[in-house]
Amino acid sequence: MSSFDIDGVSVEEANEETNRSAIPESTNYKWWLRVAVYSLMILTCESAATILERLYYENGGKSKWMGTLVQHIGFPILLPYHTISSAAENSPTTNRSLSIHSKSPSSSLIIAAVHVFLGLLVAAYSLLHSIGLFHLPVTTFSLICASQLAFNAIFSFFLNSQKFTANIVNSLVLLTISSTLLLLQPNSSGRPSHEVLERNSAIGFICTISGSAGYGLVLSLKQFIIQNVIKMKTFSVVIDMAVYQSVVASCATIVGLFASGEWRGLNKEMYEFGLGKVSYLMILIWTSVSWKVLTIGEVGMILEVSSLFSNAVSVLSLPLVPVLAVIFLHESLDGIRVVAMVLSIWGFISFVYQHYLDDHDMFKTENRDENWEKQDTRAGGFCSSNLRY
Repeated sequence: MSSFDIDGVSVEEANEETNRSAIPESTNYKWWLRVAVYSLMILTCESAATILERLYYENGGKSKWMGTLVQHIGFPILLPYHTISSAAENSPTTNRSLSIHSKSPSSSLIIAAVHVFLGLLVAAYSLLHSIGLFHLPVTTFSLICASQLAFNAIFSFFLNSQKFTANIVNSLVLLTISSTLLLLQPNSSGRPSHEVLERNSAIGFICTISGSAGYGLVLSLKQFIIQNVIKMKTFSVVIDMAVYQSVVASCATIVGLFASGEWRGLNKEMYEFGLGKVSYLMILIWTSVSWKVLTIGEVGMILEVSSLFSNAVSVLSLPLVPVLAVIFLHESLDGIRVVAMVLSIWGFISFVYQHYLDDHDMFKTENRDENWEKQDTRAGGFCSSNLRY
């Protein structure tokens, strides 16, 4: 059976041309390069920030509010990046603005209230993470933080209609078992009081798991807010969210630092720091820089791929942090932690595989829709005399 021609072009030829036009877009090396750079920024900076903050506590740092403040006070680093991305978006040749809804965005007052609310949530989970890192070895802390993937999936189920597939459920079960193993592990530290150790470990575990839940909630809320409140997804919009949240979180943390009275001991803490005054300042400065460069990587990954994949890459630093902790902080990596690490990596792979399947199905659907649209455009006068068999 011969195929029909439309304006002298067969349907098969039209399909081949459409597929050829789609290939450069899917294999664009520049896109892969950007994703690779953003992934590298996330992996290296999150590992560095976690190790540096633990180094602060290991050598005499005691202020949990200071450990929280350095996570956000470096927001001025984001401003040049915001300026560059805004200029690129305003360029007529590189406009990457994506309107999610035809309706206009919500009022400025509502958007400002949303930024304040998210900033306070960010300050809260950052404080919980700082308390957790103060009480736990960094290996245990980083493995528990892998549970943020599970919390993100759960909150996305309620807020963003995330489907619970077999791979997602498998990931949730594995990450839950991994965290439970870390809770049940015996503490091998050489500190004097077993009761104090158990209490501190319980506090660290509860704060870390709560902070991970808060992080997963904020990620899901960001996606919900971009889609339903701001209704625009561009680099500048996501950077704006990061800057405003950091400003609000910094202000809230400074209030907490003074209200708690911890600010009074900072000068003494600096002069009595185990590695010296200069090292004290450098650790805090580079911790802050690492967190904000990490933010740039996360923003880029959210725009290039998705917030879920950005979170998944963040969790990929899971096996890297314990290894660095063993090398630089001389922490032990016992059997239970190794098993927990393997389970967490397994859960991560299951999560990412489901993300790959979702993206693959979405790409096939979009590509099919584009094919039909281009065929309809070529058909033009489908019912005219140009149609011949």
